[in-house]
Amino acid sequence: MPSARRLIALVVLPATLAGCASVVATKPGPFATDPVCAQVVLTTPDELAEGLTRRDTDAQATTAWGDGSGAVVLRCGVEPLAPTTDRCQTVEAADGTSVDWVIVASDPDDEQASDWTFTTYGRVPAVQVLVPAEVAQKHPSSFLDRLGAAVSLTERERGCL
Repeated sequence: MPSARRLIALVVLPATLAGCASVVATKPGPFATDPVCAQVVLTTPDELAEGLTRRDTDAQATTAWGDGSGAVVLRCGVEPLAPTTDRCQTVEAADGTSVDWVIVASDPDDEQASDWTFTTYGRVPAVQVLVPAEVAQKHPSSFLDRLGAAVSLTERERGCL
């Protein structure tokens, strides 16, 4: 007959590990302590698209949707972008909220197999959304408009030309 201590370990350890399985590892931005970032993260939707439900992260001012390395990650408080020649696109939500995003593919020569980085342009604090290739193939940026209400809490200083 197992000891009480061993029995508790057999029950508690798997439950503890299961709770950690849904945490997505990421890094905070350098300005993650900006109070607006807390509001941004709390305002993001529970689901971005089918199969992309919110997950806990291990860094301040971040949130994620999806699983593990295939998760979409939002980081608030990243370094604001300087003027750039990278593609900049205004995304408007159904409620009229619009946000300018600079869009960068990890491999411009093979966009189908690329991870994508979307960074707000002209907003402080800046927000970045990292989209792995496997998600981009199923949901090509169609969820950025769902982030408009949260991201519009940041201050707009300039926009795309």
